[in-house]
Amino acid sequence: MASFTMKIHCFQRNFSFSSSALVPVQLPSRMETHFWYILPDEVKSATLLNQYLDILSPCEKENVLRMHGDNLKKSALLARALVRTTIARYQINSQVSPTSLKFRKNIYGKPEVDWQNHYDRNPPPLHFNISHTSSLIACGVTLDSPIGIDVEEKQRTTKNNILSFARRYFSPHEVESLSIISDPEIQRLEFLKLWTLKEAYVKALGRGFSAAPFKNFTIRFRAATKGHLHLSGNSNSKASEIIVESSDDPKTLTSNWQFALLELTGSHYAAICKEKDDDTVEGKGSVPMKLTVRKTIPFVEDQCISGKDALVLVGGL
Repeated sequence: MASFTMKIHCFQRNFSFSSSALVPVQLPSRMETHFWYILPDEVKSATLLNQYLDILSPCEKENVLRMHGDNLKKSALLARALVRTTIARYQINSQVSPTSLKFRKNIYGKPEVDWQNHYDRNPPPLHFNISHTSSLIACGVTLDSPIGIDVEEKQRTTKNNILSFARRYFSPHEVESLSIISDPEIQRLEFLKLWTLKEAYVKALGRGFSAAPFKNFTIRFRAATKGHLHLSGNSNSKASEIIVESSDDPKTLTSNWQFALLELTGSHYAAICKEKDDDTVEGKGSVPMKLTVRKTIPFVEDQCISGKDALVLVGGL
C-alpha cells in the first residue's frame, strides 16, 4: 500500500471532506434508475485517493495495488470507491458505512451486494452495475430490478474495418443497417451506440457474455411511444424507443426490458438496460423509466445534471 500512496503524491488539488459528507439519497422508485458517474481527471487530491483506499476491503486493496501503472490503479480504485459510496447513500433504517459493505458474485460472475450478515435485517433490494473507460466511471442503481450499464468513449476506434468487426459480433439486421451508412464517421458512431446497448443488455441479463452472444439478438430503434422515458429535470426529453428481439424468432420481441441511450459531457455514450416491473410487462399500463443522473466526486461534491447540456438523450439507426 505504501508504494501506491507514494506514487499518488503528485496530485495537488486539495479538498476538505469527511465520511459524513456522503449525502443520503432516497431509494429509487421501482421504475426509476439512478446513474452516477465520476471523471477520473477531476480527482487529483492524494489525500482523497488515500481515503478511497481506506474504505476498500483487503481483497479490493490488493487488486488495486496489483494493477500495473498509476492510471490503471487510479481507475480501479475509483471504480470500487464509487460503488461503495453510492450504495452507502441509500440508507433505510440505519446508516450504512461504505467500509462495512460486502459484495458477492452470482454464479455467472455478476457482482451484487451481500446483505446476509449486515446489521440491517430489512436491507433494500438494490441492484447495481458498473462500467468504466479510462476517462469516465459510472454506476447504475435500481430497486428490485436487474440493471446493466455500459459506457464508451465516442472517440473509440477499432483496429479492423467497422463492417468487418460488426460481421463478427452483430446480427445480420444490424450489419445491414450499418452497411447502408455512407459516411464513415456516422457509421462508426452508430456502431458504438449498438455496441454500448448490447453490452448493457447482456450485463442486465447477468448470465455472462457466453450465455448471450451478441449475434443472437438485435437492437432496434423505433419512434418513441408517449412517455417511454422521463429524464428528471427535463420534461421535454425525447429519444427513440429501443427494443431488443431474438434472432431465433424475429417476430417475437423481448418485452420485459427498458433501455436508455445517453451522451455524456459530449464525449461518451452511456447505455442503460433495466427490467420492467410486472405491471408494464403484463400490459397494465405503460410506466416510463424515470432517470436521474448525477456527477460526483465522493466525499466532496455531487451535481445533478439531468436536463443540462452535459446530458443528451440520443437515438440511433
